[in-house]
Amino acid sequence: MAAIGVEGSGTPDDPWVLTTPPGKSEFEAHRDPDATPPALVVQVGSTELRYHLRCIEDLHAMLTARGDWMALGSADEQKPAADETVEAWGRDLANPVGGWYGLKKGLRGRFGNYVPPVLEVLGLAEVEHNARNNRMRAI
Repeated sequence: MAAIGVEGSGTPDDPWVLTTPPGKSEFEAHRDPDATPPALVVQVGSTELRYHLRCIEDLHAMLTARGDWMALGSADEQKPAADETVEAWGRDLANPVGGWYGLKKGLRGRFGNYVPPVLEVLGLAEVEHNARNNRMRAI
């Protein structure tokens, strides 16, 4: 299931073409289940970020259990994440992977920027698209 107007099917040969929640930047994303570990691959210009593929199901499960909106709070790895945000959860030692979902040291942040649009295109979450302070919730 793909969101209306989203190009691609989420495979390496046909990645999703998505925009960040504020709509300012375009990026590509695809699932790579054969990677070690399996990865969600995000391509932003010449930069490749990788997150544990299970982040899709894990984030959806957490949001479902939460039952309410959650701020995205995107931040680079080198900057602290705001409390009670998707970004903070994506690095928390209490999450299902016991820390960072990001796989490439130095590029492990921005979880709250690039993963929510993937859940949205899969029909698993609703994501706000304001200029700033966006939130998401499970569907």
